[in-house]
Amino acid sequence: MKFKHRPKILLVANTGWNLYNFRLPLARFLRLRGIEVIFVSPPDPYVYRLQAEGFRWIPLRLCRRSINPLVELLTIGHLTRIYWQEKPAAVHHFTLKCVLVGTIAAKLSGTTGVVNAITGLGYIFSSSEWKARILKLIFIIVGRWVLRARRAMVVFQNQDDRQVFTTLKLTNPYRTVLIRSSGIDLQRFSPPLHPPDVPLTPVVLLAARLITEKGVIEYVEAAHILKARGVRATFQIAGEPDLGNPASISPTTLQHWQREGIVDLLGHLENIEQFIAHSTLVVLPSHGGEGVPRILLEAAAMEKPLVATDVPGCREAIDPGKNGVLVPVKNAARLADAIEILLNDANLCQAMGVAGREKVLREFDDRSVIQKTAKVYQAIGIPLLHVQQTCDSSFLRADKSGLGIAQTGEEG
Repeated sequence: MKFKHRPKILLVANTGWNLYNFRLPLARFLRLRGIEVIFVSPPDPYVYRLQAEGFRWIPLRLCRRSINPLVELLTIGHLTRIYWQEKPAAVHHFTLKCVLVGTIAAKLSGTTGVVNAITGLGYIFSSSEWKARILKLIFIIVGRWVLRARRAMVVFQNQDDRQVFTTLKLTNPYRTVLIRSSGIDLQRFSPPLHPPDVPLTPVVLLAARLITEKGVIEYVEAAHILKARGVRATFQIAGEPDLGNPASISPTTLQHWQREGIVDLLGHLENIEQFIAHSTLVVLPSHGGEGVPRILLEAAAMEKPLVATDVPGCREAIDPGKNGVLVPVKNAARLADAIEILLNDANLCQAMGVAGREKVLREFDDRSVIQKTAKVYQAIGIPLLHVQQTCDSSFLRADKSGLGIAQTGEEG
């Protein structure tokens, strides 16, 4: 494939937050390789940060909670018009809804290069609610029509998700790639040169969107159990409700937790690495639907032991007994037991922390992830200038001044 002008790639997600937190290093890499990168998402405060980086952003009319066919048709029409006007060499979709409507729009607009990133199966595959079941059925029916197209490459973050899509006949196995996670900035997330003062009371941290699928309720129940046992620890929750997700924790529930005082609600954090540094261990009792949870990789990179549920995605981040513990899903008692074991064994925590950092260095460096993604682009005919086995890290890294990657540690 030859291009008269500089090739153009559109990165499409359901929030500017997602693009800013997880796709900015990739966009920087592509720009230096001769690609014009354009972000497409609904408006939110993070699009201004993308624009401040010198990238174009195009607003997308997309309602995350909608299952109204007319609304979805309008979204597909809007996205089709964007693709037709921009005439990109490729479009790269993130999150399930964007994957589905984006692939249809690419088909209607004649866009031949499509990369679909399955960064976790999310609410519609992990929830048993009636709305999730309806959305899953719609996704399967429509997905079998569009996602198996020869124009599309599908990138998975874990083998379990790839197997689910293959079993449901949603993908052609020969058009799939496994790239585990979106990568970790190992300079930003590293053990501090001057370790902070050890808090008098151990700190347990959960950082995630406040939705039921992240196991937030089980975490609070585990905190209750441990407090009743007389365990001295501070239980922190970093993150905010996700109002675009039907499983978002209600304000009433958060107010109740606040009054109880069992957990500390920290809200959204710009500097999550500082709170990881002060924590004793990091927890994510997810119900599933993860790609590879960023918070687990970030914490492991900072030499913190992990406790998570034995579900796809979390298994990618934890080698049981080496850098963390896996517990059954929706089991607050077992979660409490695992937390208590680590709180009572400082030597075990230290050994797990060292092993976790080694694992992230070996498997989840963002530079390696970007190189693998570049090969996917090349496989669909997008020329990249000077692609090498390793790449300079300076242009990949967000600044650490407080406008750095503003996240609560997870992508799914």
